[in-house]
Amino acid sequence: MNHWQGKWALITGASAGIGMALARELAAGGTNLVLTARRRDRLAGLAGELSAKHDIRTLVCVADLAQPLGPQQIFSFAEEKKIPIDLLVNNAGFGAYGEFQRTPLDRLIEMTHVNVTAVVHLTHLFLPGMIARGGGDILIVASTAAFQAVPYITTYAATKVFDLHFAEGLAEEVRRYGVRVCALCPGSTETEFFQVAGQRNHTRRAPESAEKVARVGLAALAAGKSSVVSGFTNWLGAEAVRMVPRRTVARVAGGMFRPPEK
Repeated sequence: MNHWQGKWALITGASAGIGMALARELAAGGTNLVLTARRRDRLAGLAGELSAKHDIRTLVCVADLAQPLGPQQIFSFAEEKKIPIDLLVNNAGFGAYGEFQRTPLDRLIEMTHVNVTAVVHLTHLFLPGMIARGGGDILIVASTAAFQAVPYITTYAATKVFDLHFAEGLAEEVRRYGVRVCALCPGSTETEFFQVAGQRNHTRRAPESAEKVARVGLAALAAGKSSVVSGFTNWLGAEAVRMVPRRTVARVAGGMFRPPEK
């Protein structure tokens, strides 16, 4: 991925999963990195590994995007370092599994802050600089959950609908400024997502590797696509739900995701 060789990319949620895979992919192509997440030890270890292996510059910014000041903290860090961010990767996000009314409200609100509000906030902060420089790229990690309602991860799926539509609409807005925006929609992936969400994997298909998903997303962004679904079977599933009444799709998903009776 040498499209961003010698440039700076900022990756949220870089301490694990798809974010870490994106960092490794970009570093291999010679991209300098600002890595941000909540876990300093993981970020520091990854930054040291990638700078030593690929002879790139890496910086660590610890921030919590569930907090209102998190995005501004990250932007101020880049400004203080005088780093022009050519690629913004809005990757941070998490889910929560279970019946909506049984899920702690603060967890649901934190999820909407990280998955939605922080995406809008960071994009609004970094986009003007890209437009002023005549180009830039924004990758937003959405999900195949964006293509239908998914009971028992209802709020998470709704946040990913926002991410997908936000990316596709913004891509058309800023294309004339030389800025590309793409939503990456992975399906089941080998990450910490299920453990954090307290959710079992509800598909019989083997999950994709985070490395494969990262390559798909970066390739689609470089090609100027406004969205991409990782994996042919996932793409087929996302397209198929368009042919079925939405209520039927939600009922089928509800049957698949319903928690076992205790």
